[in-house]
Amino acid sequence: MTNKEKLIEDIQNLLNTHEGVHQTQINPNLLEFMDEETLISIIDNLLTQKEDSVQLDTQWLEKFKKYEN
Repeated sequence: MTNKEKLIEDIQNLLNTHEGVHQTQINPNLLEFMDEETLISIIDNLLTQKEDSVQLDTQWLEKFKKYEN
């Protein structure tokens, strides 16, 4: 497996970790034209989106937290 193929697989795996999203399969030919830097950037963006989503969920859940006096 080439480094680009591994990056494409990582992108597919990240997409599949989002809750409520159907399994995603990426045709490697669609991303093959991209260089490794671009693929890494996509991975970085997906990780940032996932982190932001977790933070928003945590903030939302905090609203329902009971504080004892």
